[in-house]
Amino acid sequence: MSVLRYPLATEKSINMVSRGNVIVYIVDSRSTKSEISKEFERMFNAKVESVRIANSPNNSKKAFIKLAKGFNAGDIAMKLKLV
Repeated sequence: MSVLRYPLATEKSINMVSRGNVIVYIVDSRSTKSEISKEFERMFNAKVESVRIANSPNNSKKAFIKLAKGFNAGDIAMKLKLV
């Protein structure tokens, strides 16, 4: 089971990259914050400061992954071809 499904590429989520150093991902509905954090750190070699979760009525789950100081969400967004 893959915890991280795909990055969200809406205008609002792209603004969060530059303003808040946050990457938004759609994740597996059964995943926990710690699982999301570990998977993201393993995939991108970036330290995660915090993870916030939002559950949608259509049974999807959004994870707002804030990176620690010294790590740039813009660099990861470039790798993911979001910007």
